[in-house]
Amino acid sequence: MPGDLRVLGACPLDCPDTCSWVVTVEDGRAVGLRGNPDQPYTRGALCVKVNRYLEHTRADDRILHPLRRTGPKGSGQFERITWDEALDEISVRLRGIVEEHGGEAIWPYLGTGSLGYLQGCEGVAGRRFWNMLGASKHWLNICSSAGNSGLRRTVGTAAGMDPENFALAKLVVLWGTNTLTSGHHLWKFIQDARANGAYVVAIDPIRTRTADQADEHLAIRPGTDAALALGLLNVVLAENAQDDEFLAAHTEGWDDFREEILRHPVERVAEITGIPAESVRRLGTRLARTRPTALRATHGLQRHAGGGTALRTIAAMPGVTGDWRYPGGGVAFSTSDHVHLAVDRRDDLLARPVRTLVMTKLASQLHDVKCLWVYAANPAGSSPDANAIRRQLAREDLFTVVMEQFPTDTVDYADIVLPATMQTEHMDLHAGYGHLYLLWNEPAVPPPGECLSTTETFRRLARHMGMTEPSLYDSDLQLAEQLVSSGHPSLDGITLDRLRKEGWMRMNYPKPFTPFADGFPTPSGRLRFPPAGEAYVPPHTVRAAGASPYPLTLITPASHLFLNTTFGNNPELRRRAKDPVVLVNPADAAARGLAGGQRVRVHNDDGEFLADVEISDRVAAGVVASQKGRWPKFAPGGANPNAVVAERDGDMSRGPAFHDNLVEVSPV
Repeated sequence: MPGDLRVLGACPLDCPDTCSWVVTVEDGRAVGLRGNPDQPYTRGALCVKVNRYLEHTRADDRILHPLRRTGPKGSGQFERITWDEALDEISVRLRGIVEEHGGEAIWPYLGTGSLGYLQGCEGVAGRRFWNMLGASKHWLNICSSAGNSGLRRTVGTAAGMDPENFALAKLVVLWGTNTLTSGHHLWKFIQDARANGAYVVAIDPIRTRTADQADEHLAIRPGTDAALALGLLNVVLAENAQDDEFLAAHTEGWDDFREEILRHPVERVAEITGIPAESVRRLGTRLARTRPTALRATHGLQRHAGGGTALRTIAAMPGVTGDWRYPGGGVAFSTSDHVHLAVDRRDDLLARPVRTLVMTKLASQLHDVKCLWVYAANPAGSSPDANAIRRQLAREDLFTVVMEQFPTDTVDYADIVLPATMQTEHMDLHAGYGHLYLLWNEPAVPPPGECLSTTETFRRLARHMGMTEPSLYDSDLQLAEQLVSSGHPSLDGITLDRLRKEGWMRMNYPKPFTPFADGFPTPSGRLRFPPAGEAYVPPHTVRAAGASPYPLTLITPASHLFLNTTFGNNPELRRRAKDPVVLVNPADAAARGLAGGQRVRVHNDDGEFLADVEISDRVAAGVVASQKGRWPKFAPGGANPNAVVAERDGDMSRGPAFHDNLVEVSPV
């Protein structure tokens, strides 16, 4: 309409696509939101979740003012207070904790509710303030730490191929990833490849909506992915299809890794993975004969005891076949390591080194913490060992501050709640972990009520506490200028002024981008194959089989309607999601006398959650699945699947084991 204002922005949520969007503003009110049609990755489309974002910003339960707890912890009972009252109380409590217990008794718990470099987890987001207090550092390991570590051990970086190059592939393997639910924009490039004759295979314990659209689905036993990779390579060697030239010029450790491959013949791998031998052999033959092959492996794949090793071994596959040398070949896990913004958290402001607390160890590491400050996170709904977390959050000696937009389960335990802005209301800078673009988010409308951005909240708090360090008061534009001034060649030609005007810019990488055609960012410049005996780590569920009273492996995939726990309170999405279900194979249902639609307990020694049975061959016998993302307060019985997820580390970088838990399913 004439007079409407179009404001360019970006989706902040935990998704590889990081969409460019356009907000239509009329008379100071955001009235329209669409994907940016001019951005090559977004191509004008948003997902079913984010399509409701403007509605979400105006929700009736939006937190608009500072709040102080009036009832018991967990009750969600609060009274409205002023910002000055909130900052006064926070300042007094923080000073007292530092004086009595030291700064490390403060845990700034930052999550993936925003991936912004200003307001979210990717950049500064309060770290300078916490360094002034000497607070503990926070290790955000919940999403991708194991996979990142595995890739870096093989190719020297967690960054792999440009996902846009999937359009050039002749064989596409979607490994442990439900593309049409979690990052659907990649599917357009896969369709381009298909139009040119590519074959698409989905490897997943669940027959997902993506698997339905693939040419072939292999239902793998959860956590056995590295064994399958070795079996496929065994077929490649049997076909004498290894790229000897690439192996000699660009890899190290090949002789030992070759012997490891030979120790995993197809029949043995079929027993380990649950995939029929003929299916392993057929895909191995395709892999041997098809160049280029593009492998997409995402976060679900590495959330088990051997998750880092799985990515390490999968990243080695294109080293054997030589696919790393081809446009359209290689592995795409994350593009984050291709981003070279100048993030300066000012660790020099620390008076001395401090400990690092681990995000997924909240239940066990919170015991000696006196202040928990939660922002862009909902650990009561999204972290392992949920029952133990609630017990810790209920401690009266724990001062909990939550910066939030909605009354989550975590907010219910807060002493002080601070109202936070949403993406249409603040500035931010973004880089997708599934593409090679930087995106700018310009605020489209003023914040409602008394909501403040993350950056402004910490500026006000620093001022309230009398801190004089100048960098604490850098404006959002100053912070953004610092970020784009790293001097890295990938940022050549990218300025903040240009980024604000255009909304998005591709980083300075060629098209097509083949990062490892001529070598790898390792000390030797070569791909490093896993040493003998280190190419497959069995999952906990396999190692514990027979010794546990719980015979079923639970996996907790992403919902199509919620993003982690974001949108978990949206009335329409909750209506469409209906009551939670647990997928149970017909054989397992029959053995337990379960009927479709029956309410059951999914339980183990850590806890239980309730769900309705859906009898389906979408999961294999011995595997059950229930989606993550529901707020416990809105779930039957007040719990979601994290009640039965153990606080267990994986093999690398303390990656969590959300898909590596044993349970039983019993009638209520």
